[in-house]
Amino acid sequence: FFFTFFDSYDMWWGTLGTVRPFSNFNPDKDAMELQAALEKKDVNTVVRILSNRNNAQRQVISQTFEELIHKDLQTALKKVLSGDLETFMLQLMMYPLHFEAFRLQQAMAGLGTDEETLMEILCTKSAKQLQDVSVAYNQFYKKDLEKELKAETSGDFAKLVVALLNKQSVSGVVQRDIEVLSASLKGKKAEASPWIDILTSRDVEYLNKVFMGLEMETGQTLDQIVEKRFSGDFRMGLNILVQCIENPFIYLAKRLHTMKTPVVHGIMVSHSEEDLLCIRAAFIKITDTSLYTALQKNFKGDHLQALLAICRSED
Repeated sequence: FFFTFFDSYDMWWGTLGTVRPFSNFNPDKDAMELQAALEKKDVNTVVRILSNRNNAQRQVISQTFEELIHKDLQTALKKVLSGDLETFMLQLMMYPLHFEAFRLQQAMAGLGTDEETLMEILCTKSAKQLQDVSVAYNQFYKKDLEKELKAETSGDFAKLVVALLNKQSVSGVVQRDIEVLSASLKGKKAEASPWIDILTSRDVEYLNKVFMGLEMETGQTLDQIVEKRFSGDFRMGLNILVQCIENPFIYLAKRLHTMKTPVVHGIMVSHSEEDLLCIRAAFIKITDTSLYTALQKNFKGDHLQALLAICRSED
């Protein structure tokens, strides 16, 4: 299973990530060093090695560790690490597709659903990535992702979530879409379906033109329209979708700014090889503080060192 996905691994690799392949990569040396560090409970060395390799290299280390030491690296890590650091390092060890599937599964597990995490993933990943994540979800959890999402959500919000999972890019006519959205706001209760249809089936550049036109037509910002005319989970979801269409990096930076541990882990692991540099730039723009400094103020110890290694540098 993994190596069928290994080929599509390139799709996660952008030049705007903070984590790059380690240039003098020697998996045998890394595996032996890790084994020695784990025996001595030298957490610092464990963190240094794993957070300075990219995901593909971590997978090779994991395999090499098993071949040379006849132990499972994840299991060995669990014995030596604990708390938030353990969680973060194990997340870094997951295949990227498995990690997104895991985040979706966690957002739906237990009592209540973490709607914002669902929306974050569905809005910031491409159609191709989401198709691959659906396959991975099925492989790992033996369940159909679309059915699970439907079971965990309801009403217009459920329709929005499913439409995002199956998002596509169909050509439209800007003026016509502006008119359709404008008309949907005329009644006593705004209609959700045109918003779902149009915002999940056009490309970002096109939608930004539609947004500009709609703002001119109504004399309100899109935020104001969504806030005034919709309610509940659907309003929250639409709000996130609009933010991600306008600027996904600003949205992700705002989410990071909460400094909630699961959110910080999720975004930093998910975007470390894709576009974390863009998120860092957005973070300093909206908070006047670098992500690096914000992490230093909110976390400590080896956990902080691991986060800083993935963040990479000051801005």
